[in-house]
Amino acid sequence: MDISEEAISENRAYVFINKQVERVSKEAVEELDSKEVILIFPSQRKNNKTVRVLKTPKTDTSERKVYIPGFVAQCLIDIKKEQDEVKEALGSEYTDYNLIMATTFGMPINGSYIRDQMQKVIDKEGLPDVVFHSLRHTSVTYKLKLSGGDIKAVQGDSGHAQADMVTEVYGHIIDEDRRKNAERMENAFYNKENLNPDIHEQKEEENKITIPEGVDPELLMKVLGNPEMAALLNSLAKTMKV
Repeated sequence: MDISEEAISENRAYVFINKQVERVSKEAVEELDSKEVILIFPSQRKNNKTVRVLKTPKTDTSERKVYIPGFVAQCLIDIKKEQDEVKEALGSEYTDYNLIMATTFGMPINGSYIRDQMQKVIDKEGLPDVVFHSLRHTSVTYKLKLSGGDIKAVQGDSGHAQADMVTEVYGHIIDEDRRKNAERMENAFYNKENLNPDIHEQKEEENKITIPEGVDPELLMKVLGNPEMAALLNSLAKTMKV
């Protein structure tokens, strides 16, 4: 990954995905190609019939660079700082497998633990009850919206083997935008809602914003031009409406 200050400031922070942790039966480990298995983690219980392995991804397209928002990069920086403090405190008791998401003693985190933590957030915030994989669906949905339907760019992040797969699964999102375009055409040309030049002048006035004293106009435009910040400000505005 690259979460350096330079990368964050230049909006090019990223994580590179080229490995995955998977739990498999001990018999399956012997059948797996030695090129696939990078590392076998020690079992924490002697009677376990399964082991966790660090292996190469299933397909070539699963290996990918994913650019991340600065906020996410900062979260990773905070995790790394906490991890370094734990390593120093535990010394030789910490087994360093160079994992980003690790337990207190350096082992990979179980999927069940992640699901439990997510469920706590869902229950606390009163959010819809969804599975962890739903976050991938949400991410793809928002990226398609923010990019104006740039399927190839979204495919590169999501790890889908082909762009067609994104189209098949998420085509309804693009279709919804196309439906709205037809509605705008109906209103603009057939209902003649936007043919009056005065309307355009009124809308231009409505779209103008007053910049408070002490605020840098150029900096404000950069913030508003960032899709993530625009979405965040829009969300905050909705919560402030009475």
